[in-house]
Amino acid sequence: MIYKVSRIVSLVIFSVLIIIPSLIVVFGSTKTDSEVYNKPLALPEKWSLDNFRFLFEVSNVGRSFLNSLIVTGFSVTITLILASMCAFAISRMITVTGRVLFSLFAVGLAIPGQVNLVPIFILFNDLQLTNKLSGLVLINIVTTLPISVFILTAFFKELPKEMYEVSEVDGATPLRIYRSIALPLSRPAMGATAIFLFVITWNELLFPLLLITDNDKRTLPLSLLSFRGEFFSNYSMIFTAVMVASIPMVVMYLLMQRSFIAGLTAGAVKG
Repeated sequence: MIYKVSRIVSLVIFSVLIIIPSLIVVFGSTKTDSEVYNKPLALPEKWSLDNFRFLFEVSNVGRSFLNSLIVTGFSVTITLILASMCAFAISRMITVTGRVLFSLFAVGLAIPGQVNLVPIFILFNDLQLTNKLSGLVLINIVTTLPISVFILTAFFKELPKEMYEVSEVDGATPLRIYRSIALPLSRPAMGATAIFLFVITWNELLFPLLLITDNDKRTLPLSLLSFRGEFFSNYSMIFTAVMVASIPMVVMYLLMQRSFIAGLTAGAVKG
C-alpha cells in the first residue's frame, strides 16, 4: 500500500514538473513579450499566431529549419548505414580483432567533443568545410558513430548464429547475409538508434556554433541564439521557436514509436 501511494505521488510530481514548463512554452508562444514578463503563468489575453508568422516571414528561422532537416537527415541516415555495417562485422568477429575494434569505438565514447574543438576547427578550415552543411554532416557522423556502433553491436550479438551458418552453407556472401537477414531482424534496434541520433543531431549547437558564421547556413538551435541578447531576451519568440523545433522530434517519435519501444525491450527476455 505504501509503495503504491509513493509511486502515485512520485508520478504526479514528475508529471507536474513536465507539464508546467511545457504549458509555459505553449502559452508563451501566443503571448507578447510584455505578457511573458508580467504574467508568465497566466493564459494569453488574446490568442494570436503573430509570433509564428514573424518567425517564418521576417526572421531567417525558416531557412534554419530547412538546414537542420538536411543536416539531421543525412547525418542520421549515413551514420545508421555505417554503424550497422560496423556492428554486424564486429558481432561476427569472435577473435581478438573484433574485441579490439569494439574497444576502439568504446574509447570514442570517453572523449568529449569539447576537447577537440581547436583541432577540429583547424582541420575543417584547412579542408574548406567551414560554413558548409556538408561539414556539419561529416562532424555529426564522426561524433555519433561510436555510440551507434556500441548500441547496435549489442543487438547483433543477440541474433542466433545458426541463421548465419545456414546462409553461408547456402552460399550467401557476408553482404547478402547483412542485407537480407541482419538488417530486417534489426529494425527495432535501428529504429531506437535512429530516434536517439535524431534528437542528438537536431539539438546540436556546439559544432554549428564553431563552424558556421553565415546566416543562410545556420541550423535551428543556432538561430535561437539570435533571440537572446546580453541585456534583453525575446522570450515570446524563443518559446515560439522552441515549439517549432520540437515538432520534428515529436513526429519522429510518433512514426517510430513501436520500433523505439521494441528496441528498448530487445534482449530483455531470452529463451
